[in-house]
Amino acid sequence: NAPPLTKILHKALREKSTDQYKLFQESLKAAPLATLRDLLDIKSDRKPISVDEVEPVEAIMAKFCTGGMSLGALSRESHETLAIAMNRIGAKSNSGEGGEDDVRFKKLSDVDEEGNSPTYPHLRGLKNGDLATSKIKQIASGRFGVTAEYLMSASQIEIKLAQGAKPGEGGQLPGQKIDKYIASLRASKPGVTLISPPPHHDIYSIEDLAQLIYDCHQINPNAKVSVKLVAGSGIGTIAAGVAKANADVIQVSGHDGGTGASPLSSIKHAGVPWELGLTEVHKTLYENKLRDQVLLRVDGGMKTGWDVVLAALMGGEEYGFGTIAMIAEGCIMARICHTNNCPVGVATQKEALRKKFPGTPEAVVNYFEFVGTEVRQVLAHLGYSKLSDLVGRGDLLAPRPDAKPTKTTHLDLDFITSVPDTKSDRSWVHEEKTQGVHGNGAVLDDNILADKDVISAIEGAKELKKEFDIVNTDRSVGARVAGVIAKKWGNSGFATEGGKLHLVFKGSAGQSFGAFTVPGTIMEVVGEVNDYVGKGIHGGSIVLRPPAESPFKAEDNVILGNTALYGATGGNLYANGKAGERFCVRNSRCRAVCEGTGDHALEYMTGGVVVVLGETGRNVGAGMTGGLAYILEEKEGSFEPRLNKEIVNMQRVHTKAGEDQLKTLIEEHVAMTGSAKGKRVLENWSEYLPKFWQLVPPAEAKTPEASDQVLEGAEAEQPVKA
Repeated sequence: NAPPLTKILHKALREKSTDQYKLFQESLKAAPLATLRDLLDIKSDRKPISVDEVEPVEAIMAKFCTGGMSLGALSRESHETLAIAMNRIGAKSNSGEGGEDDVRFKKLSDVDEEGNSPTYPHLRGLKNGDLATSKIKQIASGRFGVTAEYLMSASQIEIKLAQGAKPGEGGQLPGQKIDKYIASLRASKPGVTLISPPPHHDIYSIEDLAQLIYDCHQINPNAKVSVKLVAGSGIGTIAAGVAKANADVIQVSGHDGGTGASPLSSIKHAGVPWELGLTEVHKTLYENKLRDQVLLRVDGGMKTGWDVVLAALMGGEEYGFGTIAMIAEGCIMARICHTNNCPVGVATQKEALRKKFPGTPEAVVNYFEFVGTEVRQVLAHLGYSKLSDLVGRGDLLAPRPDAKPTKTTHLDLDFITSVPDTKSDRSWVHEEKTQGVHGNGAVLDDNILADKDVISAIEGAKELKKEFDIVNTDRSVGARVAGVIAKKWGNSGFATEGGKLHLVFKGSAGQSFGAFTVPGTIMEVVGEVNDYVGKGIHGGSIVLRPPAESPFKAEDNVILGNTALYGATGGNLYANGKAGERFCVRNSRCRAVCEGTGDHALEYMTGGVVVVLGETGRNVGAGMTGGLAYILEEKEGSFEPRLNKEIVNMQRVHTKAGEDQLKTLIEEHVAMTGSAKGKRVLENWSEYLPKFWQLVPPAEAKTPEASDQVLEGAEAEQPVKA
């Protein structure tokens, strides 16, 4: 990706010049040996055939994807241009982490003769019928723009377990890249740096991953679920677990490439080549009779059709392009993505620089047509008519005789070339369009949606209250209902039009109850709930209370499990009882009340308001960069040792706005749950108010609730009603 090569490719794409693309290919071949695949050649077992006998370029391009590059890391212009181009050729773009504007879910119909559209005034070279949505939507850390409507717009939902370019680190977006538009999509604050810690902070076991896969299948049963793994030793074992966890696609991500936001220290000297990771995954899955369960995708420094064919021979069925796709739309490899100063507007949010963006969808289409055409030529030379016939045929790989690296002359390539014999057994090979979507089987949501009253209420935005029994094997209850509502009404249309669906469940709810709940919905449990309640909630309310006849005191007993409100972007939760660990982890905008928590409450919060009417565990507020919290301290001096003071400050409630916010939430809590403790606090308000600590991260320090000296423009958290 050196600048001279970049210039050659730009000229080839701009002029659609085959000669210039050949020069680009030759320049790459003449470059110093840099990757494991540079040491390999292909020895076919067939005679060459005519290119006319090879499958069309459209069939090959349909197997291409772009990397998971977020809007925020990339500019709006470059992100949308990639999506439009990939949709034109029947391929898939990847949203990356950070949400997507709902205007992108609709096809264009207002393009003039010059290729301009009022819908996208900042783009050029458009056509009527263009679609700017990304077929692959990342759920990543479950927040930053993840809503029911976003997930329902996906053809595929990607869970990012790691990034190949910087394994062991999460997503990073510097504050200077977060303008008002980016912040609105991510439900965050402009100028405040966003960090998604490594996914192993959330997915501690294969069971946790299996639950997230289940959640994704639950809300959108028509979307495949992909899991992105980083190439590394032992990846085969992990991939076997992912396949058993019901994923549809596994992506193996190599160390080559980078991101549009990360510091150089994160991506230098990190990761492993995808050649090793892909080979290990393919071998392990095949030998354990799991290869037919998943489609394998690979990415990391792909540039040419030759790379694609080599990846196919090692087991890849789809092929991801990251940096090179950015180059196709104008990137000049200035290597200053993380500074927000990209000189050609590809990886910056500065308006003056974005106006210099030179890219068009046509240039990106031209690049992928060149790559697809090269694949056809290689296939013809090898004597094969379809790329899928070469998938997993590592027996055709051989060391390249003229490749003699100076420092690694004794490198053993047997790991790549000695693969299972799949020449005679091709039953496991997938064609993406014919591969079905794995399902969750029979679920409670299907029974709910089979109820004529429920469907009538959803279709007509009516009011309805309905009761159902629930047991702890009923998981992700409400997610599919939320998906159906979002598909019909978007994120908020159901409530706006007057709809109010109140579903009451009696019993013990399984994991992820109320996941992705949307405005206009009340999900109530009379009993108890398990882990992950309210995952990704965007609106409405979740109400948890014990049965009225319960003999125990609700405030002394746990009513919900761990990791509640993971990635919440709105709505309310009222729990008449204690919560487990990591309450409100990654909460972006939800308002929540409970009567005690376990360890690590409020972890990585970026917004919302939380009231805890009881004791907490240790390490409260770790990584909390936004939102406010009110903690009731009934035993003097007991709370401060439990607070993580690295970011947040603690203070007494000393503003009228703060008192009003706290009291309003407790009043709502009592009204929704009948909480005895909430009533006691309200009835003795003057006694209890001085016992509350208010937790204030720096981003909230000048809001009306936290300070008497309010900065101009500082806004309070707005309540999101059911």
